[in-house]
Amino acid sequence: MMMKHDAVSPSAQRPIPGWSSLNVMAAALALTACSSTPLPTWNSTPISGQPAPGTVATQPASGPSPVHIPGVSNSGVVSTPVESVPLQGSPLSGWQESAEVAARFPNPERSYTTPGLAAGRTTYTSNAELGQWLRQLATPGTSGTKTELVTAGTSQEGQPILALLLTRAASTSLHDLDQSQRPTVLLIGQQHGDEPAGSEALLALAQDLKQGPLASVLDKINVLLVPRANPDGAAAGRRTTANGLDMNRDHLLLQTPEAQALAKLSRNYRPVAVLDAHEFTVAGRYLDKFKGVQRYDALLQTPTTANVHEFIAKASTEWYLLPMQKALTEQGQSTNWYYTTTRNPQDLSLSMGGVRPDTGRNVNALKNAATMLVETRGVGIGRAHIQRRVHSQYVALSSALQTTAQRTKELEQVRTYANRDIASQACRGEFSLEAQQTTEKRRVIFIDPQTGEDMQQEVDWHSSVKLSPGATRARPCGYWLAGNASDAVDKLRALGLQVLRVAEPGNLLADTYQELERNSAAKSDVLGPGNQSVERVKVGLERVAIDVPEGSYYVPLNQSLANVAIAALEPDTQSSFFANHIIASLNDVARSMNNPSLVYEETE
Repeated sequence: MMMKHDAVSPSAQRPIPGWSSLNVMAAALALTACSSTPLPTWNSTPISGQPAPGTVATQPASGPSPVHIPGVSNSGVVSTPVESVPLQGSPLSGWQESAEVAARFPNPERSYTTPGLAAGRTTYTSNAELGQWLRQLATPGTSGTKTELVTAGTSQEGQPILALLLTRAASTSLHDLDQSQRPTVLLIGQQHGDEPAGSEALLALAQDLKQGPLASVLDKINVLLVPRANPDGAAAGRRTTANGLDMNRDHLLLQTPEAQALAKLSRNYRPVAVLDAHEFTVAGRYLDKFKGVQRYDALLQTPTTANVHEFIAKASTEWYLLPMQKALTEQGQSTNWYYTTTRNPQDLSLSMGGVRPDTGRNVNALKNAATMLVETRGVGIGRAHIQRRVHSQYVALSSALQTTAQRTKELEQVRTYANRDIASQACRGEFSLEAQQTTEKRRVIFIDPQTGEDMQQEVDWHSSVKLSPGATRARPCGYWLAGNASDAVDKLRALGLQVLRVAEPGNLLADTYQELERNSAAKSDVLGPGNQSVERVKVGLERVAIDVPEGSYYVPLNQSLANVAIAALEPDTQSSFFANHIIASLNDVARSMNNPSLVYEETE
């Protein structure tokens, strides 16, 4: 069957510039007059109320109620200014934590019980034990909660990538989940195999959602947990997947089955929020460079990449980050922005998380989900403080679940508005090709590795909060892809995009890419250059009429995931399909500058 398709721009309006908590009411009234999906009244602490990077988080003045963990007191944390301590001495080879440092991180009042946290245990929960734990929780109960064990995919070494769905909808089918009008939250653990605390925390969360103190949130939301996204890396105690790739840089390219499994869950369940649980290095490069070890319990970051809808970014910050900081602080946990440092021993700067559209945090935000990165203090210290690390993850992720349960209506309004607004921008306006971090001076607190005392260091801080938008380009109506670009088409569809196959020859007005210069370069991120190479190309645009053959493809931008297509298909960025050899030639992609009258094959 064939259908005639004439692309049109939806009538949803553009966002209101300069949105703030102060003018939300007036703007919402104006928006109501031109859109059937007004934004909710924004009720949160202004963004300016966030703690500055390099300081201990303080409690926001408002926001959702803090997470209450049964049996754990909510005593506040009082932080006092610290004097700058001169950094001196040499790195300690073979560093082992001193009693003075250990005393800074006492165990929480609650003791978590998972297979990997059992007394006398020397290894973390195996994938077989993880599967058994989830299968037991997936058995029918009497609470009204329905559960389903979902096999999202299979790792490179044949291990199942398992997810647990918990809901109080009529059933766990996608249809009944939609009909329930409950938004879904996706929680992901252990994308990096040497970061186990998130996985153990998600097992505890799953148990408490099924039959414990968190079960009540299921009256308002559905929860989908993936305790271990990288089973092979976990078994080997290795950051990467079996083929040596960092899967958390693979959420646009989908070169690993592990990232493909998470993309499938995101496409099928359409989560309104995605939380990603990681751990960060405690000593290592920090000891070598700054003569100190990490001081914070949890490092947090919201989405930071070009073309994330401004209200998705705002919801992530005000509705998730700020209450999460408050919940952690009330449990005696210190927080800061997420940061890391390169492998170059001469580079004494710190960088927040990456700004490219490749991580789960950034790609899911381009899919119009609120996203958060939760990193706890763990890499390189074995099982030290594991109960505290798990507690940090549990408190942070519980806060996100409670936020979603409390703001179901507002979150759906924001996502619906963002979906319509992005689709409406086809054929008009501009987008940023790549955002860049900006640099400023910050003071960051480390811990003296011998005395356990706080020590400050002023550093060059590469901020992902204050971004430079970089070069801009006119937004096309869509993208044409050659018939031989089937690999790119499969990946776009896996990401959730609509891709149409041309059934009859036609033509369109297009900007084609003309190569001006090219070089192969090492693929880099905030940690520095990696082992992979990419094709970096500089292009010019030439507007021509092109013949569109039968069997080629068209990706319309009047769809809600248009910004994902832009990230993948503009060739002159490091993350693009062209740079990463998924699209072989610049001749295989073009920017449609009008709404073409083409005939497409019927799709499901």
